[in-house]
Amino acid sequence: MDTPRLPPAPYFDPQELRQTLTGLLQERGGDPAEARPAIVERLKTLVKAARGTARLQLEADGNGRRCARGLARFQDELVRLIYDYTVAHVYRATNPSDAERMAVVATGGYGRELLAPGSDIDLLFLLPYKQTPWGESVAEYILYVLWDLGFKVGHATRTVDQCVKLALQDTTIRTSLLDMWLIHGDAELYAELERRFRDDVIKGSERAFVDAKLAERSERHRRAGESRYKVEPNIKDGKGGLRDLHTLHWLSKYLTGHDVGPKTVAMGIFTNEEAATFRKCENFLWTVRCFLHFYTGRPEELLSFDIQPMLAERLGYRDKGGLRAVERFMKHYFLVAKQVGDLTTILCAALEMQQLKSTPVLEGLLSPLTWKMRRQIRDTTDFRIDNGRLNIADKDTFKRDPLNLIRFFAQAENTSAFLHPNAIRQLRRSYRLIDDTLRNDPEANRIFLSLLTGRVNPEATLRRMNETGVLGRFIPEFGHVVAMMQFNMYHHYTVDEHLIRTVGMLTDIERGKSSDELPLSTELIKTIQNRRVLYVAAFLHDIGKGRVEDHSLVGAEIARTLCPRLGLSAAETDTVVWLIEQHLTMSNIAQSRDISDPKTVRDFADIVQSPERLKLLLILTSADIRAVGPGVWNGWKGQLLRTLYHETEPVLSGGHTKIPRSQIVADAQAELRTALSDWNPAAIDRFIDRHYPDYWMRTEPRRQIDHARLLDRAEREGKKFATDHVTDAFSAITELTVFAPNHPRLLSQFAGACAANGANIVGAHVTTTRDGFALDTFLLARELDEDDDEHRRAERVADTIGRVLRGEAWIPTLLEQRRPAPPRVEAFTVEPEVIINNSLSDAFTVIEVTGRDRTGLLYELTTALSDLSLDITSAHITTFGEKAVDVFYVTDLTNKKIDSETRQKSIRERLTEIL
Repeated sequence: MDTPRLPPAPYFDPQELRQTLTGLLQERGGDPAEARPAIVERLKTLVKAARGTARLQLEADGNGRRCARGLARFQDELVRLIYDYTVAHVYRATNPSDAERMAVVATGGYGRELLAPGSDIDLLFLLPYKQTPWGESVAEYILYVLWDLGFKVGHATRTVDQCVKLALQDTTIRTSLLDMWLIHGDAELYAELERRFRDDVIKGSERAFVDAKLAERSERHRRAGESRYKVEPNIKDGKGGLRDLHTLHWLSKYLTGHDVGPKTVAMGIFTNEEAATFRKCENFLWTVRCFLHFYTGRPEELLSFDIQPMLAERLGYRDKGGLRAVERFMKHYFLVAKQVGDLTTILCAALEMQQLKSTPVLEGLLSPLTWKMRRQIRDTTDFRIDNGRLNIADKDTFKRDPLNLIRFFAQAENTSAFLHPNAIRQLRRSYRLIDDTLRNDPEANRIFLSLLTGRVNPEATLRRMNETGVLGRFIPEFGHVVAMMQFNMYHHYTVDEHLIRTVGMLTDIERGKSSDELPLSTELIKTIQNRRVLYVAAFLHDIGKGRVEDHSLVGAEIARTLCPRLGLSAAETDTVVWLIEQHLTMSNIAQSRDISDPKTVRDFADIVQSPERLKLLLILTSADIRAVGPGVWNGWKGQLLRTLYHETEPVLSGGHTKIPRSQIVADAQAELRTALSDWNPAAIDRFIDRHYPDYWMRTEPRRQIDHARLLDRAEREGKKFATDHVTDAFSAITELTVFAPNHPRLLSQFAGACAANGANIVGAHVTTTRDGFALDTFLLARELDEDDDEHRRAERVADTIGRVLRGEAWIPTLLEQRRPAPPRVEAFTVEPEVIINNSLSDAFTVIEVTGRDRTGLLYELTTALSDLSLDITSAHITTFGEKAVDVFYVTDLTNKKIDSETRQKSIRERLTEIL
């Protein structure tokens, strides 16, 4: 299991340093205790210089693997230096015997001969058969020196027997010893451990180890987030990261005794090309990781937004073709992560073929393939089933008929079979066959459209096609967005992954799996006239991203050309094009316009023009938002969309809707009465009478019940101020509801109190009652993991609001006392924009403010509007990651619109200054 070591990195001369340390000892009369501080200081200087040299080399050549190898070799020499000094001058073996032998062994990541600047140092102090005072003292001295030098050291002191016993019991220890390397000391002792580990631990346990490591990998992915396309990936533990490469390395080492390379190729696990891909991915990831550690000064593994631009610059990426440098860097990262995933898929399948890994069970598989089905596939297609995996009949299957490149995935869906590694390899070798002839083949497009709009699992099929590279070749416009990230805090996934997830969300809606969150969409999807236009629009809605032009318009033009190719009629193509052009419209209007304003509904109806398009747009919008990422969708957004739908549908249907506005309001009130059946009916009547009709349209039932209880409690306690809050760890949102007498600066005071407590407002639902009270719900970004801690934080915010309203606290003072941590949004630039529009409402001036979000922004904006003598009738606060879009419906103090251009200019200048 030995691998040849490279010569020491030229960071220092070991012989010269030995003489230097001996000299420091002699200068202090040969007393190790007296010399120790000087020894440590000299070694600190050595470590600092070595790290500086390594960093300069990395910045010069951009080779992270060479940097990591050099740091590991430096660490070897450092440990040897400390060991030799210790046994020569501090703890000499006064009576050398067989018991006073020791081997210092590198294990774990250090044993792989690669160390990132912030990596832990894993050491094994190997003893012959028992611990001795000498061995304990030597190990302890070495460890204390390393700790004083700032290293984080994982260590163990064991005999050979103990190592073997623990390795048999614990897969983690076994994995650590798999990469052991003798740094210094007794070579015979180390050779005995190598032999025993190979013969007593590895032999006969190959399959169990493979299954354990792959199960460990799956659990790691679950903790880190399943998708390898999360836009802030963990370079070490995330899917497609270094730990996945480590897993491939461990399996190769366990099965062949060697790293991924000629031996794994000889065994048929990887091809030469795949082994080269492994090394290329490893080089890239190590380069990024070393830069990351040097830049942050700590063992940081998360490629966070604030770090990504710096790494892009250091690695030489530049803006190009509509993509910023940071987006081009991250696209490269995700392509590498994809290649790592491909290698893992091929390895797993190859190991199954060789009976070295258990065969998985595909979720949703109803029954195993019968021999009759296998025979039918073999006799009627160019495919076959090998060991439960779909394979090709021969290596010329795709060359003989390129249409098989598309048929293959249809057969995989029909059989619910995993893909055979031979078939995957042949797919990759056949990319050139996917040319314009195949792309324009009517049968190929018919099969693809049936897969895209299928009822089995289109999301999984599209992801398979994407993972193998076929999808991006067959639909070149989709290939443009593969692995493309958007440098913002709103989108959680790359563009291609988001599009595929949107299709999956449609399937969930259609199957009723989202009925609790999307009740209206679940009902409407059963009534649409043409479901395939919906699926095609979902698949293409963001395909225009990464261009200079508006992605909705670019995507619409792409769809205008692509849809006929896929077999859609002219009418279907027009609908898909319209859906892509307008796929953001309904969300924007619902979240940033006053839906209770009749003109808002009329203008939206003019855009939509038909009830069928309204249905399609609602369903697409809901699926799109839910596919953005965890926590982006919430009940508040759902209620706004449903309200906009119910307000618009009667206008489009000529007023002959099945559910008139009055009926919706009556139904909501009846539902409230049912939910509060244990209440006195008079109390329910009082609550209902306090609200305008639009309250029942815009407020989801759960919140109506909470509001009723809050107001009832305030009434019983004789209070004019009351608060309530709920928190949800899944959506990472805490809802804080405030009931208080309404006045012009109330919204500003609420916002200021939140800012003073560092609470980030990501949305708000503002309501005014008939009797002059405000009933406002703020959506706060959750900060704390434990519910109890988050509840206490919400209570502090509520208490601050109460003190401010009672005059016991002043917001400017509270804000001055708070020293906020630098927000993550500092990594982003959002061009400030203030739009003043009098055409969006018949009665109000609409001011739309766009800028980079920050704590206290809403407070500053609302304060400024009050200072400008504007009355805020309604506010719509929306955040898209780092981007804040706040819309205010205002009048002057005489309840008139702001018509004066001079007045509008002063408003614009004041708000822009704040932004």
